[in-house]
Amino acid sequence: MFRKILVPLDGSELASRILPQVAALAEKFGSELTLLHVCPAATSAQAPEAAVQRKICEAYLSLLAKELQSQGLEIHPVCIEGGAPWEILRYAEEHKMDLIAMATHGKGEIAWLIGSTAEKVITHASVPVMLFRIFFKEVPPLKGQIREFV
Repeated sequence: MFRKILVPLDGSELASRILPQVAALAEKFGSELTLLHVCPAATSAQAPEAAVQRKICEAYLSLLAKELQSQGLEIHPVCIEGGAPWEILRYAEEHKMDLIAMATHGKGEIAWLIGSTAEKVITHASVPVMLFRIFFKEVPPLKGQIREFV
């Protein structure tokens, strides 16, 4: 059903807390997971700082990928630059993803979605989007997971 699942991550512990549920979904359907982080586009003046940020991003995704690969899952870590919602949508379209699975930050009954990256993604996505509203105490992090990288 979902052969290719895109998992956008913003570097927060909250976002990565969806990984146990997404891993279970991937195991059930035999899906491959793409862990995607979108770094803001840098100007030429910001290039040195952006290069460091990219290395941190790659290390973060590599750590998460190794943990999921140890569970027998096929994982593709990807770090790109641009505006988060639009790059998520572009990547999903270009790589023919079957599902986008992402976290939303719990901010209240309705405000948790309005104006967020998730809202833009669900409004414009050409594939199904599964949102996970995760709170810190609900789901334990992956073993050995770093808290935040940003």
